[in-house]
Amino acid sequence: MAELRWEPDEPRKLHQLCRPEAAAFKDLHLHRPPPPPPPVTMDTRAVKNPYPDYDGNSSQLFDAQGKLTPEFSQRLSRKVSELLSIMENGLKAADPRDCTMYTGWAGVALLYLHLHSVFQEESFLHRALDYVSHSLKCLTRRHDVTFLCGDSGPLAVAAVVYFRLQRPHEADECINRLLQFHQTVVQGSGGLPDELLYGRMGFLYSLVFINQQLGQDRIPLQYIQQISESVLASGEHLSRKFRFQNQSPLMYEWYQEQYVGAAHGLAGIYYFLMQPGFVAQPEHVHRLVKPSVDHVCRLKLASGNYPPCIGDDRDLLVHWCHGSPGIVYTLLQAHRAFGETQYLYDALQCGEVVWRWGLLKKGYGLCHGAAGNAYTFLALYRQTRDPRHLHRACMFADWCMNYGQHGCRTPDTPFSLFEGMAGTIYFLADILQPMKARFPAFEV
Repeated sequence: MAELRWEPDEPRKLHQLCRPEAAAFKDLHLHRPPPPPPPVTMDTRAVKNPYPDYDGNSSQLFDAQGKLTPEFSQRLSRKVSELLSIMENGLKAADPRDCTMYTGWAGVALLYLHLHSVFQEESFLHRALDYVSHSLKCLTRRHDVTFLCGDSGPLAVAAVVYFRLQRPHEADECINRLLQFHQTVVQGSGGLPDELLYGRMGFLYSLVFINQQLGQDRIPLQYIQQISESVLASGEHLSRKFRFQNQSPLMYEWYQEQYVGAAHGLAGIYYFLMQPGFVAQPEHVHRLVKPSVDHVCRLKLASGNYPPCIGDDRDLLVHWCHGSPGIVYTLLQAHRAFGETQYLYDALQCGEVVWRWGLLKKGYGLCHGAAGNAYTFLALYRQTRDPRHLHRACMFADWCMNYGQHGCRTPDTPFSLFEGMAGTIYFLADILQPMKARFPAFEV
């Protein structure tokens, strides 16, 4: 490609516990048990941040308007090209049956669709078509209906690819197939949850994605509002069931746990319920959603981070899926929706958590890695225009450009969008236009 511009082990038997020379002594001398491992903390899960914080000088990275310098932009573009070649080679061994956005072919298609938007290079659009066509051949055809982990994601991306290729009949066919899931989602058939990865909100995002890409009236707003009303009714029911009404008018669970974060939990659901127009009656947003968001705020830990579940106060996870890097979007949206400065203050605290503990030993990916965590800073920058946040995003980009040099673990799907290299590439291209950057498959 041309250079781009822009449980304990089984108890051991006595002889296994004894020293080899024990038989020579009248008394048995057992080995002392090994010392317990150090407690798992955020510090043990992250690499110490080696970068200097913003000192008022950003001239080597971006100008006063937040436009990246040509030198930094070219470095990012070269790394995108380099990592794309590595990714393409690695994908030869990927699971041919995985059609999903999260770990499969649709995610790679979304990457190429994004690269087409950023670089305006036609070959990227045709590569997106190759991958999404593969994905359409292996749809789950089950109850998995979400953008990230079900059939609606591949269909939505395919619709946009066909639209850009000026193949409107095929685009319309994909959208019609997508909308066939709508009543199943509204009714919650098959015990469908409400969260983002596997639930109603994951389908709702597919509709939002279509409208973002093809125009706000392509999917009528009433389709989104009907899903939102079902999610509100479900949340009120579970709040009463768990007797949470005095703390939070809404409550949600996934596999009998009340998750807090963006992927499976409260924050991800509330983020969408606060979007303008997504709930037909604004009074419901103020009466139900706002006090429920306030309940999430009260769960904040001393560090400024958030627990993975209600009732689990371990301060461990600084991931988009669990912790501050996902909750920040909900706080920023609450600030936009309700205007209270406390939400912005809490969001800024999320930024401090990510700056200190966000370079994860898990790697460079979106769901639980440095690239996904970097979007925290881009979201904060867009809302505040404080160059400190763009500087921090650039430092995380530098970390990602040194991919593989930090001893991080290799993910199960090393070239996928949400676990692997494709997500890192997505971020490195996204930061080229900081004000347009959005966390993929989530941020509106």
